[in-house]
Amino acid sequence: MKTIIEPFRIKSVEPIRMTSVEEREQCLKDAYYNLFTLHSDDVLIDLLTDSGTSSMSARQWGALMEGDESYAGSPSFYRFKKAVEHLMPFKYLIPTHQGRAAESILFTVVANASHAIPNNTHFDTTRANVESQGAAAVDLVIEEGRQPETEHPFKGNMDIAALDRFIRERGAETIPLCMLTVTNNSGGGQPVSMENIRQTREICDRYDIPLFIDACRFAENAWFIKLRERGYADKPVIDIVREMFSYADGCTMSAKKDGLSNIGGWLAMNNEDWAVECRNRLILTEGFSTYGGLSGRDLDAIAVGLEEVVQEDYLRYRIASTQYVARHISEAGVPIMKPAGGHAVYIDARRFLPHIPPLQYPGQSLAVELYRQGGIRGCEIGTAMFGLRPDGMEEPAHMDLVRLAIPRRMYTQAHMDYVVEVVTGVFESRESLRGMKFVRQPPALRHFTGRFDYV
Repeated sequence: MKTIIEPFRIKSVEPIRMTSVEEREQCLKDAYYNLFTLHSDDVLIDLLTDSGTSSMSARQWGALMEGDESYAGSPSFYRFKKAVEHLMPFKYLIPTHQGRAAESILFTVVANASHAIPNNTHFDTTRANVESQGAAAVDLVIEEGRQPETEHPFKGNMDIAALDRFIRERGAETIPLCMLTVTNNSGGGQPVSMENIRQTREICDRYDIPLFIDACRFAENAWFIKLRERGYADKPVIDIVREMFSYADGCTMSAKKDGLSNIGGWLAMNNEDWAVECRNRLILTEGFSTYGGLSGRDLDAIAVGLEEVVQEDYLRYRIASTQYVARHISEAGVPIMKPAGGHAVYIDARRFLPHIPPLQYPGQSLAVELYRQGGIRGCEIGTAMFGLRPDGMEEPAHMDLVRLAIPRRMYTQAHMDYVVEVVTGVFESRESLRGMKFVRQPPALRHFTGRFDYV
């Protein structure tokens, strides 16, 4: 059959409050045109993020009832530990309440102001946690990854030659670790090939630098490897996942993505000295080492989610649903990041709104208009998010994108058809959109709480 259906039935539903354009206009004014500060009840289709927004399965809800809330040594932790180690065989596992907590603990322990951390592309919290220690967060994605219109099967790949050159020029002693983000969220949800993971590991071995994977969407990345990389078509996804992590010395993970959970994450590694320091930091800031800021029921829900996320019927549906939206808006002329990523469709706001210069945040203008016209909440990933440098200067980001992140197992095809209709409608009236400016902004992660207005 050509039609790919959802590999589940809907057992419980949640109502959506329908709003008018006039109501949404007032909501935008009250929120200072920052979509993060909208009330979610005022959003029709919420594509702000795929983090923590998954619909949990009946098995996960059942697992919640088995959660054990013992402060130390809970059986929920050991079920969680077994599930993680089944996929990622690292020696030391440190649970956290979400991925950014794992990043904070890791970089607090290993990074300082003399250091640099190379990555294919740092996401916003990763970059902020690196820079909060005074270290430099350096992006080294391949050139195709900076070109939305270019077709390439693995646009999230690390530029291997650039990584080698950077290490030699910077000095390996100033680089405590190298990271790879899979899939590459800031770069359009693009995957990283197994060959590139292997090559990155070889460079790291050459200079005795540990390799860590930002693993938030590891299962989606493994599915792309199965679909697109020679030699992997007949391999089970779980074997591809295990091979990916066999080349790494550790990982940070948000279980709110490919853990299919509403909260949770972890830090894992093979370095015992780092693990001891990180675990002590965990106890100081998150909780004891067998719960890490999570309840036992959360740990059990993650354990089940990790079994479900590598099921190939689920992954086939997941990627097909994203490609469905991408294909339909692209056919209408909407410029997008090609090929479609795993968890989101990324609209190229710079080409969508060529009359708005990057320092007037075309991505924010487009995201605001999608909400105004259709109640769809997306997320700007561009100059508003990444343009402010640590020294306070501002420059255009490499790309100005609007991410429409699709929650897992949540929306139907009819919802996605509505998204297509709204996006294409805004595209038809795009010349009327205006640039935006910050009227108030914090010194870091300004896109979360800053206030906007039109220029």
